[in-house]
Amino acid sequence: MDLEMVLNELSLQTPAADIPTARKLMSELINTVRTATSHGIKKVIRTHTDFQSTILASEYPVARWRNDNAVDREARRFFITLITKAPFLADVSDPKLEDAVSLSEFTHQGIPASGLGIAYLLETLALSLASQQCWDCSRLQMYFKQLDENGDVIEAIIEIIHASRSKHIQEHTNWIQIRIRTGVKDGLELWKRREELFPNIEFCDNVSKQLQSIRARQLELQPVVKALFELQNCCKNWSTGLFNVEGYPIEESGESEATLNKYGRERTFRCLDGKQRLFERHVKLRICNWRIHFFPEKPGKIIVGYVGCHLPTVKYPT
Repeated sequence: MDLEMVLNELSLQTPAADIPTARKLMSELINTVRTATSHGIKKVIRTHTDFQSTILASEYPVARWRNDNAVDREARRFFITLITKAPFLADVSDPKLEDAVSLSEFTHQGIPASGLGIAYLLETLALSLASQQCWDCSRLQMYFKQLDENGDVIEAIIEIIHASRSKHIQEHTNWIQIRIRTGVKDGLELWKRREELFPNIEFCDNVSKQLQSIRARQLELQPVVKALFELQNCCKNWSTGLFNVEGYPIEESGESEATLNKYGRERTFRCLDGKQRLFERHVKLRICNWRIHFFPEKPGKIIVGYVGCHLPTVKYPT
């Protein structure tokens, strides 16, 4: 998906002490947006439906700011033209993504945070008005809670890329460049660029169909891309000893003996060298309940044998 921006509605809930301060805060936000777009981020800001009625200061809603002659006209026009995606998921028609939103709970300091949650799911830049000290940072941590397809509750502390000042964008320069350079629109493009993007990873033939079936903006796309890049980084740095993902943002595990005894065949895949290998180890993609099964062949090389839904286990046979 294109690298866009999502406005954090929580940062709009604390009105400024006076109108001059509100103007200053909006000016800072606009400068942040200008810096972001100058680095290649798409000129789109996703926001909540009621943005235009947001109170920036006493008797000073966004609608009044838009017509405030004390504010530079071009700055006003620039910002308003970017606020084109309301509500947050306007033009995103992915039932799985909608399900993920409805089954997930994102909170910041105990307060529901829809915008920040959407930014996380879309892997885009979260923007805030610097209305409070807690928004003056380049990264934010949130509490994430989700009910997966097995009825289990998943809980985690997650981090999102965030900005409320131009200097925060400068800190994200590398992330933005990598995100744009490696951004893929769908699984077909991901498969075609696999050798370019993942030079240390070999993919079994059966993975071709699995990856190419992932549609543009499908919920699973970004988690799969992100996990593969982390595996690539980990493998690239693997020179001796056993393959270990410690220190990388990857949740990885193996299978129980009981599961392997009963469902080992479902985890055995033919590799490019013609050998059948058991792909016990896997990365868990919690946000969509998918798995990436891999086999560490030798330092500097791993093989991916499966990308898709959770395979059957003794605990969850279907």
